[in-house]
Amino acid sequence: MKFGTQLHNLSEMKEYRRELRNEATSAEKLLWDELKGKKLKGYKFRRQHSVGNYILDFYCPAHMLAIELDGLHHLEEEEMIYDDARTRYLNELSIKVIRFKNPDVENNINWVLEEIVKEINT
Repeated sequence: MKFGTQLHNLSEMKEYRRELRNEATSAEKLLWDELKGKKLKGYKFRRQHSVGNYILDFYCPAHMLAIELDGLHHLEEEEMIYDDARTRYLNELSIKVIRFKNPDVENNINWVLEEIVKEINT
């Protein structure tokens, strides 16, 4: 990573981040309700946080943890290739990425929250 080069929340991505927040899926809204305001064990999360040209669903800056929620379109080959490249890019910046399927969030939010805490504590 180059020092002095801004990678987080680039100004040219601001409008797109806002659009994504306004068009959040039901799973994103549900998880955000559990993460915002440091509700999860006092950890601070941001939603629709950009790193480089990628926008993360949720990001915990103190622990450099990205949380991605995947809908059905993430099962398409093209999307899987994109997700893999994005994960490798973030990993190169020492950002760990964990993924959950939307139904996991909608049907078992407590398990998802436990998994997030486990990742933070490892």
